[in-house]
Amino acid sequence: MNNHLKKVLVVDDELKITEVVKSFLESKDFTVFAAENGKQALDLFERENIALIVLDLMLPDMTGEEICIHIRKKSRVPIIMLTAKIEESDMLKGLNIGADDYITKPFSLKALYARIEAVLRRSSDDLVPLYNKASFRGGDLEVDFESHIIKKNLVEINLTPNEYKLLAALIKYPNRVFTREDLIRVALGDEFEGYDRAVDSHIKNLRQKIETDPKNPVYVLTIYGIGYKFGGETHET
Repeated sequence: MNNHLKKVLVVDDELKITEVVKSFLESKDFTVFAAENGKQALDLFERENIALIVLDLMLPDMTGEEICIHIRKKSRVPIIMLTAKIEESDMLKGLNIGADDYITKPFSLKALYARIEAVLRRSSDDLVPLYNKASFRGGDLEVDFESHIIKKNLVEINLTPNEYKLLAALIKYPNRVFTREDLIRVALGDEFEGYDRAVDSHIKNLRQKIETDPKNPVYVLTIYGIGYKFGGETHET
């Protein structure tokens, strides 16, 4: 797995743990951010394009569960809970509120890395957005990912498979800025045949279908010098 430029957020109030995990993951080519409390963690999450979170359950200002619930309101970024708790009820509670996996203290760095790889692999294959059905800008754009129906001003529009996959990836991570390479890997897959600039062509065609003014988009936004992000505010339907 190519980890270059993948950003991991490690949240734990035990400095020794964050230092050791940070050093180890950096040796595996991750970019690692460390936070010792919930506020720092949420601030970093909002500011950085985080690909995965290693989250301790017991923090000084809020619980790991509270952080997980907050993040799950806006993102499906993979979360691995790091905890000294071993009760099955605690693990099930964490999984039910959106954690992707658990690892208990003490743990080996190799075991943590194996879980990180597995969770990242699953998340890259899973393009389930935050909601199965959502509406944007008062119904201007409606998406139903269960039935694969996209509507613009209540009229169903037809997207190509690649356009649909790109839209699903962008909506899945509403605050994430994707490079062209990211979109090929996450949305289009390794079997995609074409240069990274071919993504621009698919984005242009997607905008023609979902934007009221494709030259001034409000949904698929260009982040100059980097790539694209989704600009719509989600309302679950």
